[in-house]
Amino acid sequence: MVLIAEMQKEVGAIAAQEPRLNDEINVRECRLIGYDGTQMGIYDVREALRIAENQQLDLVEIAPNANPPVCRIMDYGKFKYDQAIKAKQARKKQTKVEIKEMKFRPKIDIGDYTTKKKHIIRFLQDGAKVKITIMFRGREMAHPDQGLSILERLADDLKDVAVVENQPKMEGRNMHMLIAPLPSTVKKTAKANKEEK
Repeated sequence: MVLIAEMQKEVGAIAAQEPRLNDEINVRECRLIGYDGTQMGIYDVREALRIAENQQLDLVEIAPNANPPVCRIMDYGKFKYDQAIKAKQARKKQTKVEIKEMKFRPKIDIGDYTTKKKHIIRFLQDGAKVKITIMFRGREMAHPDQGLSILERLADDLKDVAVVENQPKMEGRNMHMLIAPLPSTVKKTAKANKEEK
């Protein structure tokens, strides 16, 4: 049973590195696995290669470090193609989290604040996280509380659509806060988009 588990692990590993095929296999004997996955026993490599060729398939060394090495009869071209398709599908399923940035000044008027808040909401509805930056210049550095009050106000205004992921903190002349959309925010937008289509 342990041998079978090891072989399954090795079969998965052949996608990551190119194994030796057919005439490239330079060992005397191997443990042979048939096309259907059955263990056929220990064979002379030339005999195993002949069996694979008779079936118009490839002999692939899947566990070179085993004693004796393990070889499998398979259609290697088809195997590589299937692995490429699986890898492509896995990449599609991965969700890429985008981080947008919105910059504010410590002294911002209500109109600009409202406009930027609307942009942030749109980013959140698209599923992006938003890094909110308060940029201080010159003497404004003496009043970080002004920037903090803007970030706290934003966090409160956006509490229905977002959650604060990283609390406000100073980095050099800037103060940052990272917010992430609530799952319900993204789902509502996705549902609305489907209904439009």
